Amino acid sequence: MTARIEEIARAARRASALVGDLSGATRDAVLLDLAERIRTREADILAANAQDMDAARAARLDAPKLRRLALTPDSLGQMRAGLCQVAALPDPVGRVTRSETVASGLRVEKVRSPLGVIAMIYEARPGVTVDAFALCFKAGNACLLKGGREADRSNRVLAGLIRESLAAAGAPEDAMSAITSSDRDELRRMLTLSAEIDLVIPRGGEALIRFVHEHARIPTIQHFKGVCHVFVDEAADLDKALEIVATGKAGAPATCNATECVLVHRAVADAFLPRLIERAARDGVTIRGDGRVLAAAAGASHVEPAGEGDWGAEFLDLVLAARVVDGFEDALAHIHAYTSDHTEAIVTEDAATAEAFCRRVRSSCVLVNASTRFNDGFQLGLGAEIGISTSRIHAYGPMGLEGVTIERFVVRGEGQVR
Repeated sequence: MTARIEEIARAARRASALVGDLSGATRDAVLLDLAERIRTREADILAANAQDMDAARAARLDAPKLRRLALTPDSLGQMRAGLCQVAALPDPVGRVTRSETVASGLRVEKVRSPLGVIAMIYEARPGVTVDAFALCFKAGNACLLKGGREADRSNRVLAGLIRESLAAAGAPEDAMSAITSSDRDELRRMLTLSAEIDLVIPRGGEALIRFVHEHARIPTIQHFKGVCHVFVDEAADLDKALEIVATGKAGAPATCNATECVLVHRAVADAFLPRLIERAARDGVTIRGDGRVLAAAAGASHVEPAGEGDWGAEFLDLVLAARVVDGFEDALAHIHAYTSDHTEAIVTEDAATAEAFCRRVRSSCVLVNASTRFNDGFQLGLGAEIGISTSRIHAYGPMGLEGVTIERFVVRGEGQVR
Protein backbone atom coordinates (compact mmCIF):
# COMPACT_ATOMS: atom_id res chain seq x y z
CA MET A 1 0.00 0.00 0.00
CA THR A 2 2.90 2.38 0.72
CA ALA A 3 4.15 2.26 -2.86
CA ARG A 4 0.63 2.95 -4.05
CA ILE A 5 0.22 6.19 -2.10
CA GLU A 6 3.69 7.35 -3.16
CA GLU A 7 2.83 6.59 -6.79
CA ILE A 8 -0.40 8.60 -6.57
CA ALA A 9 1.40 11.51 -4.94
CA ARG A 10 4.13 11.52 -7.58
CA ALA A 11 1.51 11.52 -10.33
CA ALA A 12 -0.19 14.49 -8.66
CA ARG A 13 3.14 16.33 -8.53
CA ARG A 14 3.65 15.77 -12.26
CA ALA A 15 0.07 16.88 -12.99
CA SER A 16 0.46 20.03 -10.91
CA ALA A 17 3.06 21.40 -13.31
CA LEU A 18 0.60 20.97 -16.19
CA VAL A 19 -2.42 22.34 -14.35
CA GLY A 20 -0.58 25.52 -13.42
CA ASP A 21 0.12 26.09 -17.11
CA LEU A 22 -3.46 25.61 -18.31
CA SER A 23 -5.34 28.67 -19.47
CA GLY A 24 -7.91 30.13 -17.13
CA ALA A 25 -10.56 29.43 -19.76
CA THR A 26 -9.70 25.73 -19.76
CA ARG A 27 -9.85 25.51 -16.00
CA ASP A 28 -13.23 27.26 -15.97
CA ALA A 29 -14.54 24.96 -18.69
CA VAL A 30 -13.72 21.91 -16.56
CA LEU A 31 -15.68 23.32 -13.63
CA LEU A 32 -18.72 24.15 -15.77
CA ASP A 33 -18.61 20.72 -17.39
CA LEU A 34 -18.51 19.14 -13.94
CA ALA A 35 -21.56 21.15 -12.85
CA GLU A 36 -23.46 19.80 -15.83
CA ARG A 37 -22.36 16.22 -15.14
CA ILE A 38 -23.59 16.53 -11.56
CA ARG A 39 -26.96 17.69 -12.91
CA THR A 40 -27.31 14.86 -15.42
CA ARG A 41 -25.99 12.21 -13.02
CA GLU A 42 -27.94 13.36 -9.97
CA ALA A 43 -29.77 10.05 -9.65
CA ASP A 44 -26.49 8.11 -9.57
CA ILE A 45 -25.05 10.42 -6.91
CA LEU A 46 -28.14 10.22 -4.71
CA ALA A 47 -28.32 6.43 -5.07
CA ALA A 48 -24.70 6.08 -3.94
CA ASN A 49 -25.32 8.47 -1.07
CA ALA A 50 -28.40 6.51 -0.01
CA GLN A 51 -26.21 3.40 0.27
CA ASP A 52 -23.71 5.34 2.37
CA MET A 53 -26.52 6.60 4.61
CA ASP A 54 -27.92 3.09 5.09
CA ALA A 55 -24.49 1.78 6.05
CA ALA A 56 -23.90 4.73 8.38
CA ARG A 57 -27.20 4.16 10.18
CA ALA A 58 -26.41 0.46 10.54
CA ALA A 59 -23.04 1.42 12.03
CA ARG A 60 -24.86 3.78 14.44
CA LEU A 61 -23.08 6.93 13.35
CA ASP A 62 -24.11 9.88 15.47
CA ALA A 63 -26.64 12.43 14.26
CA PRO A 64 -24.14 15.22 13.43
CA LYS A 65 -22.16 12.91 11.14
CA LEU A 66 -25.34 11.67 9.46
CA ARG A 67 -26.34 15.27 8.73
CA ARG A 68 -22.95 16.01 7.19
CA LEU A 69 -23.04 12.81 5.14
CA ALA A 70 -26.45 13.34 3.56
CA LEU A 71 -26.80 14.67 0.01
CA THR A 72 -30.11 16.00 -1.34
CA PRO A 73 -31.27 17.57 -4.60
CA ASP A 74 -30.97 20.95 -2.87
CA SER A 75 -27.41 20.34 -1.69
CA LEU A 76 -26.41 19.12 -5.15
CA GLY A 77 -27.95 22.29 -6.55
CA GLN A 78 -25.80 24.35 -4.21
CA MET A 79 -22.81 22.24 -5.25
CA ARG A 80 -23.46 23.13 -8.91
CA ALA A 81 -23.98 26.79 -8.01
CA GLY A 82 -20.67 26.78 -6.17
CA LEU A 83 -18.87 25.39 -9.22
CA CYS A 84 -20.41 28.07 -11.43
CA GLN A 85 -19.55 30.78 -8.92
CA VAL A 86 -15.94 29.62 -8.70
CA ALA A 87 -15.69 29.47 -12.50
CA ALA A 88 -16.97 33.05 -12.71
CA LEU A 89 -14.38 34.39 -10.27
CA PRO A 90 -11.30 36.17 -11.66
CA ASP A 91 -8.38 33.86 -12.35
CA PRO A 92 -5.93 34.25 -9.44
CA VAL A 93 -3.00 32.65 -11.29
CA GLY A 94 -0.56 35.31 -12.44
CA ARG A 95 -2.38 38.16 -10.71
CA VAL A 96 0.05 40.95 -9.78
CA THR A 97 -0.59 42.11 -6.22
CA ARG A 98 2.28 44.57 -5.93
CA SER A 99 4.41 46.32 -8.52
CA GLU A 100 7.09 48.96 -8.03
CA THR A 101 10.50 50.02 -9.28
CA VAL A 102 13.12 50.02 -6.53
CA ALA A 103 16.24 52.19 -6.23
CA SER A 104 18.36 49.77 -8.28
CA GLY A 105 16.00 50.15 -11.23
CA LEU A 106 14.61 46.64 -10.83
CA ARG A 107 10.90 46.21 -11.48
CA VAL A 108 9.64 44.14 -8.53
CA GLU A 109 6.29 42.39 -8.67
CA LYS A 110 4.49 40.05 -6.30
CA VAL A 111 2.52 37.52 -8.32
CA ARG A 112 -0.06 34.94 -7.24
CA SER A 113 0.97 31.38 -8.10
CA PRO A 114 -0.40 27.89 -7.40
CA LEU A 115 0.72 26.15 -4.24
CA GLY A 116 1.30 22.89 -6.13
CA VAL A 117 -0.21 19.73 -4.59
CA ILE A 118 -2.80 20.01 -1.83
CA ALA A 119 -3.97 17.01 0.18
CA MET A 120 -7.44 17.22 1.73
CA ILE A 121 -8.35 14.76 4.50
CA TYR A 122 -11.98 14.88 5.56
CA GLU A 123 -14.71 12.82 7.14
CA ALA A 124 -18.37 12.33 6.26
CA ARG A 125 -18.65 15.31 3.91
CA PRO A 126 -18.99 14.23 0.27
CA GLY A 127 -19.60 17.82 -0.79
CA VAL A 128 -15.99 18.60 0.14
CA THR A 129 -14.87 16.38 -2.76
CA VAL A 130 -16.29 18.85 -5.27
CA ASP A 131 -15.61 22.07 -3.34
CA ALA A 132 -11.98 21.18 -2.69
CA PHE A 133 -11.33 20.14 -6.27
CA ALA A 134 -12.97 23.29 -7.64
CA LEU A 135 -10.86 25.67 -5.59
CA CYS A 136 -7.61 23.75 -6.01
CA PHE A 137 -8.03 23.37 -9.77
CA LYS A 138 -9.21 26.94 -10.42
CA ALA A 139 -6.05 28.13 -8.62
CA GLY A 140 -3.84 25.87 -10.76
CA ASN A 141 -3.20 23.13 -8.18
CA ALA A 142 -3.47 19.36 -8.19
CA CYS A 143 -5.21 17.74 -5.24
CA LEU A 144 -5.30 14.46 -3.34
CA LEU A 145 -8.70 13.91 -1.72
CA LYS A 146 -8.91 11.49 1.20
CA GLY A 147 -12.56 11.25 2.19
CA GLY A 148 -13.93 9.24 5.08
CA ARG A 149 -15.04 5.66 4.58
CA GLU A 150 -18.57 6.69 5.62
CA ALA A 151 -18.91 8.55 2.30
CA ASP A 152 -16.95 6.08 0.17
CA ARG A 153 -19.66 5.38 -2.43
CA SER A 154 -20.65 9.03 -2.76
CA ASN A 155 -17.04 10.14 -3.10
CA ARG A 156 -16.25 7.50 -5.72
CA VAL A 157 -19.11 8.70 -7.94
CA LEU A 158 -18.18 12.37 -7.55
CA ALA A 159 -14.47 11.68 -8.12
CA GLY A 160 -15.33 9.72 -11.25
CA LEU A 161 -17.27 12.68 -12.62
CA ILE A 162 -14.36 15.01 -11.88
CA ARG A 163 -11.94 12.83 -13.81
CA GLU A 164 -14.42 12.60 -16.70
CA SER A 165 -14.54 16.41 -16.86
CA LEU A 166 -10.75 16.66 -16.76
CA ALA A 167 -10.38 14.12 -19.57
CA ALA A 168 -13.03 15.87 -21.68
CA ALA A 169 -11.01 19.11 -21.57
CA GLY A 170 -7.67 17.42 -22.25
CA ALA A 171 -6.46 18.25 -18.75
CA PRO A 172 -4.41 15.74 -16.74
CA GLU A 173 -6.74 13.38 -14.89
CA ASP A 174 -4.20 13.10 -12.08
CA ALA A 175 -4.99 16.72 -11.20
CA MET A 176 -7.45 15.01 -8.82
CA SER A 177 -6.91 11.66 -7.17
CA ALA A 178 -9.30 10.18 -4.65
CA ILE A 179 -7.61 8.14 -1.93
CA THR A 180 -10.09 5.42 -1.00
CA SER A 181 -8.07 3.35 1.45
CA SER A 182 -9.04 3.63 5.13
CA ASP A 183 -5.68 2.23 6.27
CA ARG A 184 -4.32 4.54 8.99
CA ASP A 185 -0.74 3.42 8.28
CA GLU A 186 -1.12 4.55 4.67
CA LEU A 187 -2.50 7.88 5.85
CA ARG A 188 0.47 8.32 8.16
CA ARG A 189 2.77 7.60 5.22
CA MET A 190 1.00 10.16 3.06
CA LEU A 191 1.53 12.76 5.77
CA THR A 192 5.31 12.33 5.41
CA LEU A 193 5.51 12.87 1.62
CA SER A 194 6.89 16.40 1.79
CA ALA A 195 8.61 16.09 -1.60
CA GLU A 196 5.31 15.50 -3.37
CA ILE A 197 2.70 17.33 -1.25
CA ASP A 198 2.88 21.04 -0.42
CA LEU A 199 0.00 21.50 2.00
CA VAL A 200 -2.33 19.28 4.04
CA ILE A 201 -5.79 20.46 5.08
CA PRO A 202 -7.77 18.24 7.44
CA ARG A 203 -11.49 18.92 7.71
CA GLY A 204 -13.62 17.05 10.20
CA GLY A 205 -13.82 16.25 13.88
CA GLU A 206 -11.23 17.28 16.43
CA ALA A 207 -9.81 13.74 16.66
CA LEU A 208 -9.05 13.64 12.91
CA ILE A 209 -7.48 17.10 12.93
CA ARG A 210 -5.27 16.28 15.91
CA PHE A 211 -4.20 13.02 14.23
CA VAL A 212 -3.08 14.94 11.14
CA HIS A 213 -1.44 17.67 13.20
CA GLU A 214 0.57 15.11 15.19
CA HIS A 215 1.74 13.00 12.25
CA ALA A 216 2.23 15.48 9.39
CA ARG A 217 5.70 16.36 8.17
CA ILE A 218 4.11 18.75 5.69
CA PRO A 219 2.75 22.26 6.36
CA THR A 220 -0.77 21.87 7.74
CA ILE A 221 -3.73 24.19 8.09
CA GLN A 222 -6.45 23.29 10.53
CA HIS A 223 -9.05 24.33 12.99
CA PHE A 224 -9.48 21.91 15.85
CA LYS A 225 -13.07 22.94 16.59
CA GLY A 226 -15.56 25.73 16.10
CA VAL A 227 -16.59 27.30 19.40
CA CYS A 228 -18.63 30.24 18.15
CA HIS A 229 -19.92 32.90 20.57
CA VAL A 230 -22.65 35.52 20.26
CA PHE A 231 -22.55 38.46 22.69
CA VAL A 232 -25.91 40.18 23.20
CA ASP A 233 -24.87 43.67 24.26
CA GLU A 234 -26.90 46.05 26.43
CA ALA A 235 -27.54 48.11 23.28
CA ALA A 236 -28.78 45.13 21.27
CA ASP A 237 -31.99 45.05 19.28
CA LEU A 238 -33.46 42.05 21.07
CA ASP A 239 -35.56 40.96 18.09
CA LYS A 240 -32.40 40.75 15.99
CA ALA A 241 -30.54 39.03 18.81
CA LEU A 242 -33.20 36.34 19.22
CA GLU A 243 -33.15 35.41 15.53
CA ILE A 244 -29.36 35.51 15.33
CA VAL A 245 -28.89 33.24 18.34
CA ALA A 246 -31.80 30.87 17.68
CA THR A 247 -31.11 30.26 14.00
CA GLY A 248 -27.36 30.22 14.58
CA LYS A 249 -27.88 27.20 16.80
CA ALA A 250 -30.92 25.39 15.36
CA GLY A 251 -30.44 26.07 11.65
CA ALA A 252 -27.54 23.66 11.18
CA PRO A 253 -26.27 22.52 14.58
CA ALA A 254 -23.71 20.04 13.20
CA THR A 255 -21.65 22.67 11.37
CA CYS A 256 -18.46 24.25 12.68
CA ASN A 257 -19.96 27.75 12.36
CA ALA A 258 -23.05 27.00 14.46
CA THR A 259 -23.50 29.16 17.55
CA GLU A 260 -22.34 27.20 20.60
CA CYS A 261 -22.48 29.84 23.34
CA VAL A 262 -24.49 33.01 23.95
CA LEU A 263 -23.30 35.69 26.36
CA VAL A 264 -26.04 38.06 27.54
CA HIS A 265 -25.35 41.46 29.07
CA ARG A 266 -26.95 41.61 32.51
CA ALA A 267 -28.74 44.87 31.60
CA VAL A 268 -30.92 43.01 29.05
CA ALA A 269 -30.95 39.56 30.64
CA ASP A 270 -34.39 39.92 32.22
CA ALA A 271 -35.91 40.98 28.91
CA PHE A 272 -33.98 38.61 26.64
CA LEU A 273 -33.58 35.31 28.49
CA PRO A 274 -37.30 34.40 28.81
CA ARG A 275 -37.71 34.91 25.06
CA LEU A 276 -34.62 32.83 24.30
CA ILE A 277 -35.77 30.05 26.65
CA GLU A 278 -39.20 29.95 25.04
CA ARG A 279 -37.71 29.90 21.51
CA ALA A 280 -35.27 27.14 22.47
CA ALA A 281 -38.17 24.98 23.65
CA ARG A 282 -39.90 25.41 20.29
CA ASP A 283 -36.69 24.61 18.40
CA GLY A 284 -35.87 21.54 20.49
CA VAL A 285 -32.71 23.15 21.89
CA THR A 286 -31.33 22.28 25.31
CA ILE A 287 -29.78 25.24 27.12
CA ARG A 288 -26.93 24.73 29.57
CA GLY A 289 -26.81 27.89 31.60
CA ASP A 290 -25.18 29.56 34.57
CA GLY A 291 -27.05 30.42 37.75
CA ARG A 292 -28.66 33.56 36.36
CA VAL A 293 -29.88 31.70 33.28
CA LEU A 294 -31.31 28.93 35.50
CA ALA A 295 -33.12 31.53 37.58
CA ALA A 296 -34.74 32.95 34.45
CA ALA A 297 -35.77 29.46 33.33
CA ALA A 298 -38.02 28.93 36.37
CA GLY A 299 -37.51 25.19 36.28
CA ALA A 300 -37.98 24.67 32.52
CA SER A 301 -37.00 21.08 31.73
CA HIS A 302 -34.89 21.98 28.70
CA VAL A 303 -32.61 24.30 30.71
CA GLU A 304 -29.83 22.53 32.61
CA PRO A 305 -26.95 23.68 34.81
CA ALA A 306 -23.78 24.30 32.82
CA GLY A 307 -20.61 22.52 33.88
CA GLU A 308 -17.11 23.86 33.34
CA GLY A 309 -16.76 21.60 30.30
CA ASP A 310 -19.69 23.31 28.59
CA TRP A 311 -17.75 26.56 28.22
CA GLY A 312 -15.53 26.05 25.20
CA ALA A 313 -17.48 22.99 24.02
CA GLU A 314 -18.34 22.32 20.39
CA PHE A 315 -21.65 20.49 20.84
CA LEU A 316 -22.46 19.94 17.14
CA ASP A 317 -26.00 19.29 18.34
CA LEU A 318 -29.11 21.09 19.59
CA VAL A 319 -27.36 22.24 22.74
CA LEU A 320 -26.51 25.85 23.57
CA ALA A 321 -24.37 27.16 26.42
CA ALA A 322 -25.65 30.43 27.93
CA ARG A 323 -24.17 32.81 30.45
CA VAL A 324 -25.07 36.26 31.78
CA VAL A 325 -22.05 38.61 31.80
CA ASP A 326 -21.59 41.81 33.74
CA GLY A 327 -20.56 43.86 30.73
CA PHE A 328 -18.40 44.20 27.63
CA GLU A 329 -15.11 43.41 29.39
CA ASP A 330 -16.61 40.34 31.04
CA ALA A 331 -17.84 39.09 27.65
CA LEU A 332 -14.39 39.59 26.12
CA ALA A 333 -12.72 37.80 29.03
CA HIS A 334 -15.01 34.79 28.50
CA ILE A 335 -14.37 34.74 24.74
CA HIS A 336 -10.61 35.03 25.17
CA ALA A 337 -10.67 32.17 27.70
CA TYR A 338 -12.72 29.76 25.61
CA THR A 339 -12.41 30.82 21.96
CA SER A 340 -11.23 28.45 19.26
CA ASP A 341 -10.42 31.49 17.04
CA HIS A 342 -13.21 30.46 14.65
CA THR A 343 -16.14 32.92 14.79
CA GLU A 344 -17.53 35.46 17.26
CA ALA A 345 -20.47 37.84 16.84
CA ILE A 346 -21.85 40.83 18.69
CA VAL A 347 -25.42 42.11 18.55
CA THR A 348 -25.49 45.82 19.33
CA GLU A 349 -26.79 49.11 17.99
CA ASP A 350 -23.85 50.98 19.52
CA ALA A 351 -21.29 51.64 16.78
CA ALA A 352 -18.43 52.31 19.19
CA THR A 353 -19.01 49.03 21.04
CA ALA A 354 -19.20 47.15 17.74
CA GLU A 355 -15.90 48.62 16.57
CA ALA A 356 -14.22 47.83 19.88
CA PHE A 357 -15.43 44.23 19.62
CA CYS A 358 -14.08 43.88 16.06
CA ARG A 359 -10.75 45.39 17.09
CA ARG A 360 -10.21 43.37 20.25
CA VAL A 361 -11.54 39.96 19.21
CA ARG A 362 -8.96 38.24 17.00
CA SER A 363 -10.94 35.28 15.68
CA SER A 364 -10.85 34.37 11.99
CA CYS A 365 -14.26 35.98 11.44
CA VAL A 366 -15.95 38.64 13.56
CA LEU A 367 -19.52 39.67 12.82
CA VAL A 368 -21.73 42.57 13.88
CA ASN A 369 -25.49 41.97 13.96
CA ALA A 370 -25.26 38.79 11.89
CA SER A 371 -25.23 35.06 12.49
CA THR A 372 -22.07 33.07 13.06
CA ARG A 373 -23.35 30.82 10.25
CA PHE A 374 -22.08 33.36 7.72
CA ASN A 375 -18.46 32.34 8.30
CA ASP A 376 -18.59 30.18 5.21
CA GLY A 377 -16.80 30.51 1.90
CA PHE A 378 -19.98 30.37 -0.20
CA GLN A 379 -21.76 32.94 1.98
CA LEU A 380 -18.78 35.29 1.97
CA GLY A 381 -18.59 35.27 -1.83
CA LEU A 382 -15.64 32.90 -2.24
CA GLY A 383 -17.72 30.48 -4.33
CA ALA A 384 -16.76 27.61 -2.05
CA GLU A 385 -14.23 26.93 0.64
CA ILE A 386 -11.60 24.28 1.08
CA GLY A 387 -11.75 24.72 4.84
CA ILE A 388 -11.60 27.30 7.60
CA SER A 389 -8.19 28.07 8.99
CA THR A 390 -7.68 29.09 12.59
CA SER A 391 -3.91 28.93 12.08
CA ARG A 392 -2.57 32.46 11.88
CA ILE A 393 -0.42 31.94 8.81
CA HIS A 394 -0.97 32.86 5.16
CA ALA A 395 -4.68 31.93 5.35
CA TYR A 396 -7.00 32.78 8.25
CA GLY A 397 -10.72 32.09 8.07
CA PRO A 398 -12.51 30.51 5.09
CA MET A 399 -10.00 29.52 2.44
CA GLY A 400 -11.11 30.37 -1.06
CA LEU A 401 -8.99 30.88 -4.15
CA GLU A 402 -6.46 33.20 -2.53
CA GLY A 403 -6.05 30.72 0.32
CA VAL A 404 -4.80 28.03 -2.07
CA THR A 405 -2.29 30.26 -3.82
CA ILE A 406 0.95 31.86 -2.69
CA GLU A 407 2.57 35.15 -3.58
CA ARG A 408 6.07 35.06 -5.01
CA PHE A 409 8.41 37.69 -6.41
CA VAL A 410 9.00 38.21 -10.11
CA VAL A 411 11.83 40.70 -10.73
CA ARG A 412 12.73 42.28 -14.09
CA GLY A 413 15.99 44.05 -14.67
CA GLU A 414 18.29 45.37 -17.40
CA GLY A 415 21.57 43.80 -16.36
CA GLN A 416 21.77 44.99 -12.74
CA VAL A 417 24.37 43.28 -10.56
CA ARG A 418 25.51 43.62 -6.94
